[in-house]
Amino acid sequence: MMINKCPGSKGFRQPKPEIIKCPSCGEEVEIWTDEIRAICPKCKRVVMRQEGPSCLDWCRYAKECVGEKTYARYMKNKAITLKQKLIEELEKYFGNDAKRIKHAKDVMHFAEELLKEESGDWHIVIPAAILHDIGIKEAERKYGSSAGHYQEKEGPPIAKKILLKIGFKKEDIKEICQIIAYHHSPGKINTQNFKLLYDADSLCNLKDKVDIKDKTKLKEIIERIFLTNTGKNLAKKIYLS
Repeated sequence: MMINKCPGSKGFRQPKPEIIKCPSCGEEVEIWTDEIRAICPKCKRVVMRQEGPSCLDWCRYAKECVGEKTYARYMKNKAITLKQKLIEELEKYFGNDAKRIKHAKDVMHFAEELLKEESGDWHIVIPAAILHDIGIKEAERKYGSSAGHYQEKEGPPIAKKILLKIGFKKEDIKEICQIIAYHHSPGKINTQNFKLLYDADSLCNLKDKVDIKDKTKLKEIIERIFLTNTGKNLAKKIYLS
């Protein structure tokens, strides 16, 4: 009973509209208290609610308090708002390395497509997608041509610093970094979030690993390497159609 009466979560359990001015054009934008963003009706810009962490970010009873559906929606919205900050950190870290920045964004977009059909945690999968190759730069500096074998070792500490800076929860950081650490090693982690990141990365890399003109072999590889049905179906649509 005490959980249901928590005053901090009232805005999520009993949402109401609030008015926030669009920072671009000054138009008044309605954002409900259980949402983080809305579209300005005048200039069409995404308007974010500027506030610190809510009780849903730190309270261990958060999911029970507001319900799984409300909690999942909040975490998804938060992941979307944090996405741009992560992309900015990614671009800052890689500098003029446009190829690696593009690859990270492509993996992120595929992860978003997979999450439309598959269950998974947006606030884990999307950050993992953006930062999954963050260790390659340091690995190249230390190991040169052998960098590919060490980027999974170098990635998690760098990702952890970025995630802490932006304000992710420690338990979420642990899972994100674990996925980054093994994103080339299916089988060592068997969570749904890992499968979604692995398939998103595979959708980007498939054309570089096999001859996509050999449709028979390609079909066999798609059936073998993808870990989700949505990943398999999307790969077939992209590469076999």
